[in-house]
Amino acid sequence: MQEFKMPIREQNSHKGTFGKVLNFSGSKNYIGAAYLSTKSSLKIGAGLSALASEKQIISSVSAMLPEAIYLTRKEGLDNINDYSVVLIGCGLGQGINAKNLLKKVLKKTKDKPLIIDADGLNLLATITPSQPSPSREGVIITPHPLEASRLLACSLEQVLENLEESAKELSKKYNCVTVLKTHRTIVCDTDLNIYTNQYGNSALAKAGSGDVLAGIIVGLLAQGMQAFEACKLGVYLHSRSGEIASETLTEYSVLANDLINYIPEAIKKII
Repeated sequence: MQEFKMPIREQNSHKGTFGKVLNFSGSKNYIGAAYLSTKSSLKIGAGLSALASEKQIISSVSAMLPEAIYLTRKEGLDNINDYSVVLIGCGLGQGINAKNLLKKVLKKTKDKPLIIDADGLNLLATITPSQPSPSREGVIITPHPLEASRLLACSLEQVLENLEESAKELSKKYNCVTVLKTHRTIVCDTDLNIYTNQYGNSALAKAGSGDVLAGIIVGLLAQGMQAFEACKLGVYLHSRSGEIASETLTEYSVLANDLINYIPEAIKKII
């Protein structure tokens, strides 16, 4: 049985102690993705979370989440060195501007952890030669099976029939920690060690759930956790939040925002 531990919270601390997240997320049709990923990174304990997005996204999300910092995408790129960990892709869109943004972020984050999620993964699959390069370290990717099939240039059926091997192939190809999201999510590190999550239920099968998971993982990274450990713990807490929320709301009625609200109850299970 995997034993989980939360990052230590020193009492003699300030917001910088617990890391600074920079989140390139959101587009016209995916405002919620920016909100959910940013909010969950704060809820899990990051000291500061900045959303770098389009002005109309910032206007909407800031009204719902005053605790975050807001930057344009250009401001985010210009100030990327001020942040300890970067997330890109949640609801980002797949246009040429988003693709160029991903390329710039890949170049500017070679000395810090980077999580690529959702649209960022679909864009990554179109970049030739493959990036991150084999020399690049500190990357986490969080695909569901269809995104995994695009990254591996194979069929969805091949991924579904060989989930563990697909996770290993992704970690080898991109020199990264892979979080392959299924009903029993698989986490694979660069040494091809495997963790298979045994928690969760159908409440997690809802739009926005993946954005919450990405935010949880990036928030744990900001607090100093190593990538493989942050991914394992993040997957566990995300799943347990869904289980606990379902006790009150049922598996039918849990929304992605509910997962965030139940993160504290999931944390209580391991502290």
